[in-house]
Amino acid sequence: MFVVINSNLAAEVGAILLNSSARAPESARKWLADVFCQWGLGDDYIGRTVVTELVTNVHTHTDTEVIPVRLLLEDGRPVVEVEDRSDELPIVRDEDGTAESGRGLLMMSMLVEEWGVRALDKGGKVTWARLGG
Repeated sequence: MFVVINSNLAAEVGAILLNSSARAPESARKWLADVFCQWGLGDDYIGRTVVTELVTNVHTHTDTEVIPVRLLLEDGRPVVEVEDRSDELPIVRDEDGTAESGRGLLMMSMLVEEWGVRALDKGGKVTWARLGG
């Protein structure tokens, strides 16, 4: 499910800044796994998959140099947020068996409870995904 929202009522509980590079998704995965372990959140597979997709999209499709990544708890469920400097909304592409890329957001949307985008007053956006509980 894709939802556009204007505000986020969850409290921030963890954050990291990553230099935009081909290694950023790996760094984000390792960070998220560490946080899940420290907070006793259980299986981190979906969280690692989601943060990988969102950070990869920022690195690949925007000119953002530093990528803020946050992990929040909302009613006990993890929410992954990734910020970028682009005002363009992410696009979920139709399933195409011949395409070599472009399936990440479609796959992610099937794994999470819901996801969306919120615009930032200073420009750019936050793409977020609420993981199931």
